Amino acid sequence: MGVNMIKSLFIIVLASILTISCQTDKKTITENNIQFDSITVDKTYHMLEQSDNPNCNLQIKFIYPLKFGNKDVLNQIRKHFITSYFGDMYEELTPEQAVDEYVNIYLEDYKSLENDFKEEKEKSKDAPVASWFSYYETSSNEITFNKANLLCYSVSFENYTGGAHGAHAHMNYVLNLKTGEIVTEEDIFIEEFQDALALMLVDKIAKQNEVENARELESIGFFSVDEIFPNGNFLIDEEGITYYFNEYEIAAYVVGITRVKLLYSDIKQLLKKDSPVSTLIRD
Repeated sequence: MGVNMIKSLFIIVLASILTISCQTDKKTITENNIQFDSITVDKTYHMLEQSDNPNCNLQIKFIYPLKFGNKDVLNQIRKHFITSYFGDMYEELTPEQAVDEYVNIYLEDYKSLENDFKEEKEKSKDAPVASWFSYYETSSNEITFNKANLLCYSVSFENYTGGAHGAHAHMNYVLNLKTGEIVTEEDIFIEEFQDALALMLVDKIAKQNEVENARELESIGFFSVDEIFPNGNFLIDEEGITYYFNEYEIAAYVVGITRVKLLYSDIKQLLKKDSPVSTLIRD
């Protein structure tokens, strides 16, 4: 066998070894085998059932787990979906029952205003009735991450029940598909992580708002930066953890919802080695 042939074989073998080594070191993050279904509602009701009167509008886009290999875990995470969307009182209902019951209660609550509306209308006579009688509520949930035995979803909510403006909220949840339990900050971070993580959050918020000193945030609508702490309202993905702070939580209404993404590489000193997110972290 010639020298050139030997060199060629050596290069091929070496390349194969390197390829196998790379494939072994690279973490494989697989999609969870879970199926979902959804229920949509768009319901409008006019005061006293007269189309010229103010109305309420209720819109629901509810996604929920339909099929999963472990039935006990499926039942548990389905309850999480229902209670996080509609409230604890709906926990024992099926998704269809929860939606029907929620719609009925919303409409009954609105109808309870009809006597006030009639009195207001009689007083105002030909003048327009106060706009606060027109209500709306829009809600939806979304699957944001579904890999490595972790299921993340968000619930968005907006409503108006009179006043200067409506309200908005965005709540996030991370579920462990091995146990069916919600993943908490204590599951992810080492002990006494709060102060260090709070500093990182404040620093990131300052950079996002292009201020050099975090104290300057207080002049553009944020409350005291000393009161910004991890709030348990977060999502995870393959890159890191994203925290959400809703209206009035750390800032005035005009600031809106604040989102802060922390990369795993930036917070690795605070992460437990055996946490539910450890399989997502690349060395």
